[in-house]
Amino acid sequence: MKATINIQNLKCDGCGSTIAKKLNGLHGISNVSVFLEKSQVTLDCESDLNLLDAKETLKKIGYPEIGEDNSLGTKAKSYVSCAMGKMS
Repeated sequence: MKATINIQNLKCDGCGSTIAKKLNGLHGISNVSVFLEKSQVTLDCESDLNLLDAKETLKKIGYPEIGEDNSLGTKAKSYVSCAMGKMS
């Protein structure tokens, strides 16, 4: 199934690179696209469980879904993820 996730803290192509790499590495997830201007991630997932896994992964690397808690710690994680994406 195709899914769209609206996320927080998406700033640049470095962020997008990290997000795509992490999500494409998950079982049951494919065709990940990141849209900076909309702060959205689209992906294909095999099941609702795979979608939940993708959302949890996004949260862990600093890009929680809109409406989720976006603490200072979460924002800091997004800066680290962003930097990692720029280096790869």
